[in-house]
Formats: sequence, structure tokens, C-alpha cells
Amino acid sequence: MSVHSGWGAVVAIAGGQGVEEVLLRRRVTIIDSKIAGSSQPYHYVVKKEIRAAETHLAQCANKSGNLAFESLIQVSAELQDRGFLLKSAAILLSSARPLPDLEKILAAHALIHTAEGEFFRQAFRCAFEKMKVPVTGIRARDLGDSAAKTFGKSAPAIQKRIDGMGRSLGVPWTKDEKTAAFAASIVLAGAQSKRHASGA
Repeated sequence: MSVHSGWGAVVAIAGGQGVEEVLLRRRVTIIDSKIAGSSQPYHYVVKKEIRAAETHLAQCANKSGNLAFESLIQVSAELQDRGFLLKSAAILLSSARPLPDLEKILAAHALIHTAEGEFFRQAFRCAFEKMKVPVTGIRARDLGDSAAKTFGKSAPAIQKRIDGMGRSLGVPWTKDEKTAAFAASIVLAGAQSKRHASGA
């Protein structure tokens, strides 16, 4: 899964190494437009008193978490209808350092962007955990190294194959979907059952 402010690119795959199959791909939105500033919650609270900011962020987190859970439950049900079980997940992470406390975040624009990315990744992570689906976090910049450790010399060929899937799948097959599928293939390689699907 590749996550952005308010949404994530979900790709579910199955199959053996080098013959992965995309089962499902979807853009999942996890914001409630009725909640002011829900798409960029840290930007919205930047000028609020700290307790008010914390309250608003908690409200947004609760709603986004519920929406993520509902969407992923639907994804899981669709996979089950096709005879697959969602048994593992991968979420692409940023390369940023751990975040400081809220006051320091709101005082630095760059940290606000970082915090929002983490905010929505956490919503999806919590949803997977609620579903009892193990989650592997892979930093985007480490994707190549992770693939090399998992696939060895086959890694470039597997990545090239996944990148080229758009020719048969049709549009959209964006960078988000390609990297999500590649991350999922790394996690899938550790799955024991050929009938298990990995979602990213």
C-alpha cells in the first residue's frame, strides 16, 4: 500500500515468485468531508490551542481509522469471494525521522507534512491490525534493497514485470500502484500458502 494525505493505493496480489497476479487494485479514501480540515488535519490545527488541536486530530484519526477498516474489510471480502485470504500486508513508509511532540510538529511546516503522511499510514496500519492481518513496513527508499534480499538476482526482473503489468491491466497503473504491488510481492514471497493474497 502506498499512502498519501487522505487516501491510499491498495493493490492485492497472489501467485508464486515471478508469476504474481494482481487480484484487485483500488484507491481508498479515508477522510470525511463533513469534518473540517480532515484531508490535511495538521495543517488545519496549526493555529489552534494545543488541546483543541489534539481533540480535532483525535476526531479525524477515529473517523479515518473507521473508514480504513470498513474499506479493507470490503477488500478482504472481495478476495474471499475469489477464493483468496488476505494474510499479510505491506505499507510503504517515508524516510523521515521519528516525529517530536505536537507543539514542535506544528511549529515546523516540513514536520506537518511528515506528520500527515504518518497520520494516514497509521490509520491503515491500525485497520489491518484490527483485522489481525500482519503488516510489514518498508521504507520507499529501501524497496530495492528489500527486494534484493528477498529475490536475489531475480529482483530486477520481477520489478520490471510488475512495472509492465499496466499493459494487460489497463489504466490506471501509476507509480503508487507499481510500488505497492512490488512491496506486496516482497511480503508475499514469505507466505506459505499459494492461495494467500498479499495486500499493499
